[in-house]
Amino acid sequence: MAVSKTTTPAVVGADDSSEQVVSLYRAQTKIYARAVTGWFATWRWVLVWATQLLFYGLPWLHWGERQAVLFDLEARRFYIFNLVLYPQDFIFLTALLIISAYSLFLFTAVAGRLWCGFACPQTVYTEIFMWVERHLEGDRPKRMKLDAGPWNLEKIWRKGGKQLIWVSIALWTGFTFVGYFTPIQTLAAEFQSLTVGPWEIFWVLFYGLATYGFAGFMREQVCKYMCPYARFQSVMFDKDTLIISYDAERGEPRGTRGRKTDLKVAGLGSCIDCGLCVQVCPTGIDIREGLQYECIGCAACIDVCDTVMDKMQYPRGLIRYDTQNGLQRHLGRQEVFKRILRPRVLVYTAILGVLCFAFLWGLATRDSFKVNVVRDRGALARLVDNGWIENVYRLQIMNATEQPQRFRIQPSGMEGITVEAPLELVLQPAEARWVPVAARIPPQVAESAGPGSHPVQFVVDRLEIRQPAGGTAAPTAGGAAETVLDTLREKSTFIVPR
Repeated sequence: MAVSKTTTPAVVGADDSSEQVVSLYRAQTKIYARAVTGWFATWRWVLVWATQLLFYGLPWLHWGERQAVLFDLEARRFYIFNLVLYPQDFIFLTALLIISAYSLFLFTAVAGRLWCGFACPQTVYTEIFMWVERHLEGDRPKRMKLDAGPWNLEKIWRKGGKQLIWVSIALWTGFTFVGYFTPIQTLAAEFQSLTVGPWEIFWVLFYGLATYGFAGFMREQVCKYMCPYARFQSVMFDKDTLIISYDAERGEPRGTRGRKTDLKVAGLGSCIDCGLCVQVCPTGIDIREGLQYECIGCAACIDVCDTVMDKMQYPRGLIRYDTQNGLQRHLGRQEVFKRILRPRVLVYTAILGVLCFAFLWGLATRDSFKVNVVRDRGALARLVDNGWIENVYRLQIMNATEQPQRFRIQPSGMEGITVEAPLELVLQPAEARWVPVAARIPPQVAESAGPGSHPVQFVVDRLEIRQPAGGTAAPTAGGAAETVLDTLREKSTFIVPR
């Protein structure tokens, strides 16, 4: 995407009629990245396949009678395999974000921008879009020639075919994204019958347009100008961080030569100044100029430089993963890796381990149901039969499992507090229900307690459900055993009027 130019006149000499136009901003030069093969390129494609199979395939995976991963915003249920999460479980999302942040800190401290170069969605989708571009328009020289040439039938079908495939990938990506919030099979059926809702259409187009624009056109500009990580990554680097480095001591002075040229006689380094490391770079930088914030750590320059070194019969590693201390002190690979286990890395690892353990422990031990208590503010307290005082509450009970559950509700905390009738109910899988509860106390208890607010609790027991012998009927409250499986206590207050 071209950056707009702003110009301003500058006076030259004493003659006011003599002007010079000075450009304050340089137009963005299109980058034609060359295809590369090698060890790091293979791993980059492994992660492309792994992440996209997960993203595109997960919504179609079923878990019992529902979608395995579904974020049902309308019903406020979040299904992740056998987990049923409610908005009250937001703490788990917070913990997951903290774990992701510390993981980023750890990986960056160890080996720089691994996330950016191999697993970031911007990198992944740009790689996919560039693969389509290379197969329809050719590699770097052919694409440059095609763009510079006039419009003809070949250019139209190659450019048009590329755009058509890009749009298809982007729309399918948007459709898949919405499929995590609306059951994807239902969404597909609605699109086929043209009954899809306006919000689903909006988000499919919005996410599709974002994918199309970021991966197809903006590409490296997202990494260079929009991503904040490029700006603060240096805070997490130190001289023992593995980064993609050019060994200037070995490579300089650079220059062209034949394979049989004696480097000592010619006074040259190992770099033959072929420029391939620049041509394969998706952000268009020259790694030979040192560490730059635009470098996303994709290691394409390592792969192509090793290929050139093989052809020249030079040792590999002119461009390699190394540390600043490793280059300056000529450390061996074992010494470099030993220095990686420095205090910063150990602290990040320890904190990350504790967070992961706490996260998994919290998921494993989370309650199978949840209870919220809300007072009925329309009638805080009232007198009923025989001088008893009654407070009305609303209890929200949420079944956090996918099996029916039976509950019993009873108040406690004040002498003689009771409910008019025993409160028992059965909730179906993942059901949430508001239950009105009228708690009351006898007049003598109210007199001894005195007017005002008094603490009470609502005890909610999860009871065992047993099927009738030889039957398959749905469980009911009346015939279930009284075995208490779990108990939750929620605090509230009881108002005694003056």
